[in-house]
Amino acid sequence: MATINSNFLKLKAGYLFPEIARRVRAYSDANPAAAARIIRCGIGDVTEPLPAAAIAALHAGVDELACRDTFKGYGPEQGYEFLRQAIVDHQFAGLGIAADEVFISDGSKCDTGNILDIFGKGNVIAITDPVYPVYVDTNVMAGNTGEADAKGAYAGLLYLPCNAANGFVAEVPGEHADLIYLCFPNNPTGAVATRAQLEAWVTYARANDAIILFDAAYEAYIQDPAIPRSIFEIEGALECAIEFRSFSKNGGFTGVRCAYVVIPQAVTGSDGMGGRVPLHQLWSRRHCTKFNGASYPVQKAAAALFSPEGKAQVTALIDHYMGNAKLLREACTAVGLPVFGGVNAPYVWVGCPAGLSSWDLFDKMLHDAQVVITPGSGFGAAGEGYFRISSFNSRANVEEVCRRLQALLGC
Repeated sequence: MATINSNFLKLKAGYLFPEIARRVRAYSDANPAAAARIIRCGIGDVTEPLPAAAIAALHAGVDELACRDTFKGYGPEQGYEFLRQAIVDHQFAGLGIAADEVFISDGSKCDTGNILDIFGKGNVIAITDPVYPVYVDTNVMAGNTGEADAKGAYAGLLYLPCNAANGFVAEVPGEHADLIYLCFPNNPTGAVATRAQLEAWVTYARANDAIILFDAAYEAYIQDPAIPRSIFEIEGALECAIEFRSFSKNGGFTGVRCAYVVIPQAVTGSDGMGGRVPLHQLWSRRHCTKFNGASYPVQKAAAALFSPEGKAQVTALIDHYMGNAKLLREACTAVGLPVFGGVNAPYVWVGCPAGLSSWDLFDKMLHDAQVVITPGSGFGAAGEGYFRISSFNSRANVEEVCRRLQALLGC
């Protein structure tokens, strides 16, 4: 008999976003007349068309595949040199990153889960709470946790509470950790870490011989020039950090799929016998074994985002979504709710009205206003009492959401 990976049985119910989709589908089926009014501000999926520079590059890439002289088959698993070098030149100039330290992939969600392949058992894993669910669930699947308690917290994880008191930026713990997940700008809270806060984390990582797994998928949304966009802006991070980035939210590539991981050659881990092994070497082996590379037209499109036209178009996209975030912040503030995020991030993190749990509010917004939000408890126990609104939508939809929210929750 084929046995299963029993760690999957530890997972709580369904993954957050499929559960949201299930509830929306059930409501739509039962209320077909109201279904047409539903506006989705839950999952962080973009809505606006791809930048024109990316579209032109996609077409050019497809045209090359239509001609024998320019046809491309399997490409380098790590990514084409033209894209890897463009990433270094435009995203990490002066930070000591080389093109061969960049690995192109089909998404940061995949990368933040797959990175566990190169780490062994027994590591102490630090997770912020609330947190992007993928970090927790993939560690459960990998057997790095025990069972979950009544609040959904898994034994074996070191939870780092994030709340209004600390600005939803976790403080370095007094305990030892081996792997540390940090996400800034943060999903779900929209918080950002100052240079001093990131310096404290790098100092901690180096003192504890730990690795920071730094998810910077939303770095393009940072408006404050004093806020670091990369962990590698912090001295010492080249020896203790891995950074994940994506083209999904800056270039609208959620349906196109392209991202990358940066693993400096200097980052090492223990082989358990007193030796040190470069993590770059391990990830390269894993990447080449399990992945055949992002498609050529997609990589052409990603590189086009770094052209002068592409940069201007990306800026316009970000300005659009941040304009939406401003409207959502103002609407939630107007009805007297505590509001966080939405200033350097596309997510607005909002306190629930008194007496309502986050799932209660989800159902109320869906049933009474036909607006889909994300319940905070889906991001961890510390997310209870909050909800997330995504600014990824059309301006008309966001303006309508603001009207409905104020009509439903206003006094």
